[in-house]
Amino acid sequence: MIAIAAKKERNLIVSLGLREMGVLRCDTCGEEFVIGHSPEIADRKAAEKQAHWLEKVLADDHERQKKHDERIELPNSAERGDRGQETRSA
Repeated sequence: MIAIAAKKERNLIVSLGLREMGVLRCDTCGEEFVIGHSPEIADRKAAEKQAHWLEKVLADDHERQKKHDERIELPNSAERGDRGQETRSA
């Protein structure tokens, strides 16, 4: 499954041709991330689980005084315990 979260102002989800599955706002700083899935495998339940996972990742960033990445590769349902691969945009 291709699933990522990207900072809302970047509009990356649309440019990659992904389906917007929801928006998550960081509880600490208010930054918004759009969760996007490839259209042929978009899954609402998976997106909900990924949103919970993403909340923890964003909170961890603040605990470690780390800036949020521009985009974060989200785990599929089978990989939820793993932080997944994160990618910074230049």
